[in-house]
Amino acid sequence: MKYSRLTKEQFEELNQEFSTFLATQAIDKDEWDKIKAEKPEVAEQELDVFSDLIWEGVLSKATYLEHFSKNHIFLFECFDIHVQSIVLKSLVPETDFLTREGLQWLSDNMFTDTIEMKTGKKEFTEERNTSIFALIQQGAFLSDGLLYKQINSIIES
Repeated sequence: MKYSRLTKEQFEELNQEFSTFLATQAIDKDEWDKIKAEKPEVAEQELDVFSDLIWEGVLSKATYLEHFSKNHIFLFECFDIHVQSIVLKSLVPETDFLTREGLQWLSDNMFTDTIEMKTGKKEFTEERNTSIFALIQQGAFLSDGLLYKQINSIIES
């Protein structure tokens, strides 16, 4: 398996897509129930293949990621062969970007010497989607890129 298996909740959300996936392999509901009962290892393989297909589609379309921690915010824009990053760091240890108050503090202090802002660029050392998946596994999530774009435009001006 290239990525990770979808959760039960994700499979439930993608029930129609999974049914279509099975149908492309000439597996109807009765056949699927039979496979699950008699050949659970084959059923597991089908779940893994489907999960990888879904992840591949999602990761191929991924452009922006965000990762928040107590004192850092990591913003990423993903291109074909590299990723651009903006890292915001609070120099005030009590700040907690995981709370509404912490984000308000960031907004109020963005242009003070209590916020350290760095930008970077890194070439993907692995295949693009594998690299993006690794960021997700470390806690990043897909975003619309609004925060990245806002901060990037401030940096560039």
